[in-house]
Amino acid sequence: MSGPQRSGLSFGFATATSVLFGAGRAGELPAIVGGLGGRPFVCTGADPRRHAGLLDRLPPPAHVHPVRGEPTVDDARDAVAAARAHGADVVVAVGGGSVLDLGKAVAALLGNGTDPLDHLEIVGRGAPFTRPSVPFVAVPTTAGTGSEVTANAVLAAPEAGLKASLRGAGLLPRVALVDPLLTLGCPPAVTAASGLDALTQCLEPFVSALANPVTDGLSREGLRRAGRALRRAYTDGSDVEARTDMALCSLLGGMSLANAKLGAVHGFAGVIGGMIDIPHGAACAALLAPVVEANVRALRSRDAADPALDRFAEAARLLTGRPDATVEAGVAWLRETVSLLGVPGLDAYGLPAQRSDEIVAKAAGASSMKGNPVQLSPKELHAVLAAAR
Repeated sequence: MSGPQRSGLSFGFATATSVLFGAGRAGELPAIVGGLGGRPFVCTGADPRRHAGLLDRLPPPAHVHPVRGEPTVDDARDAVAAARAHGADVVVAVGGGSVLDLGKAVAALLGNGTDPLDHLEIVGRGAPFTRPSVPFVAVPTTAGTGSEVTANAVLAAPEAGLKASLRGAGLLPRVALVDPLLTLGCPPAVTAASGLDALTQCLEPFVSALANPVTDGLSREGLRRAGRALRRAYTDGSDVEARTDMALCSLLGGMSLANAKLGAVHGFAGVIGGMIDIPHGAACAALLAPVVEANVRALRSRDAADPALDRFAEAARLLTGRPDATVEAGVAWLRETVSLLGVPGLDAYGLPAQRSDEIVAKAAGASSMKGNPVQLSPKELHAVLAAAR
């Protein structure tokens, strides 16, 4: 597998039906929901009081369903049962990526009358959804996953030690309502993990073997904004300009990954996240620089003229803001940023060393690997994992 291909150009692009972005736009939520249904089922974080001013304005009778962590298959079943009991005809999610993922799952499963394992990849039957989801409105309160514009919902299957996705065009939200002001309350650790995830989700599609001109433009802008805003948003959470840049970076990354896929960072992160309790963005942060270095080494050794190498160099310039930045300067910037944001390596989260072979084997077969700009060997993947510890 080589870098981005441009000959015989042919691609598609899909995103949410409507994307609304801007400070203060969350105030439009009640009217949006009222136009889609009369009995809202609302997924939100563990403490719904954080957004009580917004939730209390939704059309009654709204049923609020807290999401207390990264959702599991059983969590999805419980939420669907609660939504059915409520008679929900529209689903709303106000929260981080886990909340949005559960909301997408509930909307799809309600519309299809099915169980998560009927459709879950890898650990379930993986059957396609055949009927539309009920209307779904996504309102992110962190700048990280881009889940408001992706066509999948990640669920953990603890008994299998894996995270897997429900996937299909019907999971794209009817409305993605992105208000940067909702991210102002994010604590520094969440800002760090989610922001590094957003950055990664612009970088991996940019160097992806499946990149196209539309995702290129989105990824470039996302990388530029992450480069100038991520450290500032972490240092000063009240910096509205930095928060706006990162909310847009997350949105653009979501659009990019949904259409150009990801790479080895997410190939590893999905597997590791199913094994240990680690924030998804923290896993991505630990893996990011080691994966970039491994990809660049592999590309240079296999084909020094591979166009993906130019992409890595361009990404370095976008992130650092330096027109003369090299790939190595970009890697140094990534390492420095991860350090400044206080994100530790994987060992800090208790990653078991004896499972390295299993992690590498599962990561190699992950769907995210399809976008990696070069096929990494098991030896190269082991080196990445060791460097990320």
